[in-house]
Amino acid sequence: MEPLQSHRVEMLSIAVALVAIGAGTAYYFYLQKKPKGCLDPDNFKEFQLVKRTQLSHNVAKFRFALPTPSSVLGLPIGQHMSCRGKDSVGEEVTKPYTPTTLDSDVGYFELVIKMYPQGRMSHHFREMREGDYLAVKGPKGRFKYQPGQVRAFGMLAGGTGITPMFQVARAILENPGDKTKIHLIYANVTYEDILLKEELDNFAQSFPDQFNVYYVLNQPPEIWDGGVGFVSKEMIQTHCPAPASDIQVLRCGPPPMNRAMAAYLDELGYAPQMQFKF
Repeated sequence: MEPLQSHRVEMLSIAVALVAIGAGTAYYFYLQKKPKGCLDPDNFKEFQLVKRTQLSHNVAKFRFALPTPSSVLGLPIGQHMSCRGKDSVGEEVTKPYTPTTLDSDVGYFELVIKMYPQGRMSHHFREMREGDYLAVKGPKGRFKYQPGQVRAFGMLAGGTGITPMFQVARAILENPGDKTKIHLIYANVTYEDILLKEELDNFAQSFPDQFNVYYVLNQPPEIWDGGVGFVSKEMIQTHCPAPASDIQVLRCGPPPMNRAMAAYLDELGYAPQMQFKF
């Protein structure tokens, strides 16, 4: 082979190799080189409500604009932020919330909020109108996630405790390189109380080998094929991964549920490092 031709072949081979490497690591670099987030862990910052969508009589989705269309919130997966508002008597109140959006959603973030009749922060959200501002500080939380850090997650969620689970699940399922399996048990009082049901059902349909959800209702409708009553030890055994060094069970719900789930997990042999409470 002529020296010049050999050089061209060699350069072409190098170019092809670089293209292959680039394609294989594009997603990795996207995750690693995201723009700086808008949150401040020490100071509240205000974000404008640009869209409010009523999902049921007491649940709404709130979309808040970030400073620019290319801005990201900068909230690590599974962490939360403090939101500040005023209750019905005008006193300041602060409560943690987890957005349902990720940093792949640029220019905005969304909160799905259930507004309780006596909830102090619920009052603030109930009164919010498009154009109003919400004061936010963060990120906060102990949860750290790296793709593939466990083989499988069990998730035990009650009511609004679904939001951190949804965020983690969405991050896993939208990453084609993350094969972590997700086994979610989601408990509510009535069918109407189930938050993000359409999105969760879409996950189960789109990723049948990676995501499954088992709904539990305390007051189910007449026709119902899910669990009935409270989440039991037997439900955990059936629907969550068995204790192992490469699994973790996440839980988030009302305090009585959290205490009951912790006791069940201990009885079933899940070591402390296999459990995490949001």
